[in-house]
Amino acid sequence: MQAAGTETRQRVADVVDAFKGQDGALLLILHGIQDEFGYVPDETVPVVADALNLSRADVHGVITFYHDYRKHPAGRHVLKICRAEACQAMGGEAMVERAMELLGLNFHETSSDNAVTLEPVFCLGLCACAPAAMLDGQLIGRLDEDKLREIVTEVRA
Repeated sequence: MQAAGTETRQRVADVVDAFKGQDGALLLILHGIQDEFGYVPDETVPVVADALNLSRADVHGVITFYHDYRKHPAGRHVLKICRAEACQAMGGEAMVERAMELLGLNFHETSSDNAVTLEPVFCLGLCACAPAAMLDGQLIGRLDEDKLREIVTEVRA
């Protein structure tokens, strides 16, 4: 983390130290870094790789494989829409298209005013209440046009 300041390096070191000896340390560390910074900055990859005796490619591969890890800061609000089969069967694809239209975003994009980030998620466990979404950690079942409009109004406020 050559370009990172002392405070940033210390924050990353604290996260690494907290999880380094545990089973599944890589995932725990990456979640900790994302919790700390709101995303996983590129400059943290070599620090994590060195701490766990992994290649940078291994760490990068995990970050890019799992949809929950962000490589850029998210907006003030994060809207996740379920892409699993049950939600798709219950009209989820139409809700995805409508959300993209209303927000003017594709998945993994953040609005220019930094108000909202739109992300896919591959099961929220609300299959009986499909289609489902999550706004800032709050689950939303039976997503429909009215609820979607309310969400867009809320995140744009």
